[in-house]
Amino acid sequence: MNATYSKSEKLKSKTTIDALFSEGKSVSKYPLRLVYVPIALDCDEKIKFGVSVSKKHFKKAVDRNYFKRVLRETYRLNKELLLNQLEKPYAFMFFYQSKDRLSYSEINEKTVLLFQKFIQQIQKDV
Repeated sequence: MNATYSKSEKLKSKTTIDALFSEGKSVSKYPLRLVYVPIALDCDEKIKFGVSVSKKHFKKAVDRNYFKRVLRETYRLNKELLLNQLEKPYAFMFFYQSKDRLSYSEINEKTVLLFQKFIQQIQKDV
């Protein structure tokens, strides 16, 4: 499978982002949080994905940008876990919610655990 993070996968729609915060459900695996909501998409993509790092925890933009890059990369490498399990399209927002500066490998481990927890959650909801 193609392990890319293409432009069509990026979450940009203001209405979708508003829906995430108003109607979205979430799963957490410290220090990561995944907020999701099912959406209707006309294109082939099953996922719309965005990342966020709190300015409260990381004052310098260079630090926030580093963690956003790491979150996008861990998503890109592990999105296969999600794509194999999803029947309908979802919008995701991925948050890094800690002052702790975890290494890339620790964040990658937590991402895999978080995606597995999400898959269990949606299977329970069905």
